[in-house]
Amino acid sequence: MTQSTFPFVSVIVPVFNDAIRLKQCLFALEQQTYPHHRYEVVVVDNGSDVDQHIAELVRPFEQATLAYESQPGSYAARNRGIVVAKGAVIAFTDADCTPALDWIEQGVRALLANPECGFVAGKIEPSFLDKDHPTPIELYESLWYVLPQQEFVEKHHFGATANLFTFARVIQQVGAFDGSLKSNGDREWGQRVYAAGYQPVYAETVCVTHPARHSLQQLYARARRIAGGRYDLQKKQPFLKRNSLFIFNLVKYLIAPILMVGFNLFLDRRLKTVDQKIQVSLVMFFVSYVYVWEMLRLKCGGTSYRG
Repeated sequence: MTQSTFPFVSVIVPVFNDAIRLKQCLFALEQQTYPHHRYEVVVVDNGSDVDQHIAELVRPFEQATLAYESQPGSYAARNRGIVVAKGAVIAFTDADCTPALDWIEQGVRALLANPECGFVAGKIEPSFLDKDHPTPIELYESLWYVLPQQEFVEKHHFGATANLFTFARVIQQVGAFDGSLKSNGDREWGQRVYAAGYQPVYAETVCVTHPARHSLQQLYARARRIAGGRYDLQKKQPFLKRNSLFIFNLVKYLIAPILMVGFNLFLDRRLKTVDQKIQVSLVMFFVSYVYVWEMLRLKCGGTSYRG
């Protein structure tokens, strides 16, 4: 890229009660190799508690501005960011992600190399509190909840918004995210872009790191949020299809951990010790049955959880 070909980029970062990791994210975004006068960072506070001091945290970062969205949900927050964004290129990451220092440069490079694409999804690498001694929960996350962007793009035609670049004109044509969703809004939007005739692109060189969850409380919150997002998407389907999907998924989460125990204990060489195999299996049971409980709660009239 030459200086004259740097499009203006708006990086949108939703945040809800995650001030510590937001600060790390903003440090990385402040040090990008992309020309500083050619990008902005739009942080969207999605109703964080007052004691998070989000406004005070954002203020020192020269590239960053702050917007607010009161409707709960990260996709509603991203939509607010889209409204105020100035860029011809719109980039998305999360408050708990740390972009590589050439993230914007590589993302724009991939977009410009594929000017007719719908979006570019980049690599999401897990990180551990102690990289040499991951906890059983971190192991479970890294093995079973990794965000496989290449698979998302090539098989399912979407990219996780933890690491996504698109053109503003694409959003103008296909519309923004479904703000009613608490999870899976990136899947819904990406597949809508694909249905409009755009091809998605995966770019290995566009990289962010994302911390693996390390506590049962974090896994519990994530499982509830994902279950709610899937349930809300299914509600948009015709009666027979949505109920068939509900039954299928309920049975899947009831029996999946039972079937996987044997694989974990005897076949999965990524788990090095017997303790790891047993502990990761127990974590799998926990998460699967949180899914089951949340699906039943929603089916009985509950509302989806934002996390």
